[in-house]
Amino acid sequence: MHAEDPIYLDYNASTPLLPEVVDAMLPWLRGGFGNPSSSHVYGRRARAAIESARAEVAALIGCTPEELVFTSGGTEANNLAIRGVADALPDRTHLITSSIEHPATSKLCAWLARHGHRVDVVGVDAEGRVRAEEVAAKLGDETGVITVMHANNETGVLQPIEEITRAAWRAGAVVHTDAAQSVGKVPIDVGELGADLLSIAGHKLYAPKGVGALFIRKDMPIAPFMLGAGHERGIRPGTENVPSIVGLGVAAKAAKRDLAAEGARVRVLRDNLFVLLRERVPGLALNGHPEKRLPNTLNVRFPRVSGTALLAQAEEVAASTGSACHDGHASASSVILAMGVKPEEAIGSVRLTLGRGTTEAEITRAAEVLAAAWVKLSR
Repeated sequence: MHAEDPIYLDYNASTPLLPEVVDAMLPWLRGGFGNPSSSHVYGRRARAAIESARAEVAALIGCTPEELVFTSGGTEANNLAIRGVADALPDRTHLITSSIEHPATSKLCAWLARHGHRVDVVGVDAEGRVRAEEVAAKLGDETGVITVMHANNETGVLQPIEEITRAAWRAGAVVHTDAAQSVGKVPIDVGELGADLLSIAGHKLYAPKGVGALFIRKDMPIAPFMLGAGHERGIRPGTENVPSIVGLGVAAKAAKRDLAAEGARVRVLRDNLFVLLRERVPGLALNGHPEKRLPNTLNVRFPRVSGTALLAQAEEVAASTGSACHDGHASASSVILAMGVKPEEAIGSVRLTLGRGTTEAEITRAAEVLAAAWVKLSR
């Protein structure tokens, strides 16, 4: 980032590489070119680096290294989990998902619905939480996969995965959770969570884009949807991306080391930002649960303006709305609408997400800039 750049408050979209991640990757970009499947010293070095990274990522989420498969990112991890289990359980053609999933999940579920699966979509309450009792009510003998994200990417709201998994176990169903937004921000232990599969995206936790991982509980039935050699136990064929996997391992180690302190720090900054905005913008409203959400995420509704227009006016702040824009016309976010917010109010939503680089001075300035933009637009 450069001094003249706007204040970055879009860490849920992507994060910069940690310096220690870059340092760890450079040797593998310059001279560590060996194929990890080769038996000679170049290959053995690359294989050792991959396995070291696998152990670090596994330690972050409380699984064994053998239960972790590297992917190209969160989207592939979601597709591999959902489609892989669906293909492995052909007699269980019923899927359950939620109305607030990332397109990497929702579009795949829609595709499966067009190819013979029955898909139920459960709603959320006014605070953006999936109704676990509704999931339980829809379970049946044909239910194969339940896929509900761990934390919503727009509101940061944490979902009741533990409750969902308890109900799923009783029905013999498999639970997948997309944890791309939550891994590295809140403590996660897959044993306590109960999920059978969990997706990770590297660029959400200060690792490179183009790398991710999927936790697959031991003995879980799963079929690869790509065919090739025996890489990653044959579940995800293709020569491994050694530099990026190394970077993900270092980022996971840093996340585990700093999880408590960094979470507490950004939570204070996030709450201060909300206070400052509420003082300057009468009628400002919070989207999502006030407590059960990621410590870095603040999604708010600015009254009587479009979030898209607001951010265009507030050029000193780089953030997002989470909504779509077609032909110059903004539309309300489906996630905010699913919470029962009226379209004319939902359209004013803005997602402000903090990270390791966020400072108190930036929060103060961002509140001033956003409030000034709102005053100008709402006259």
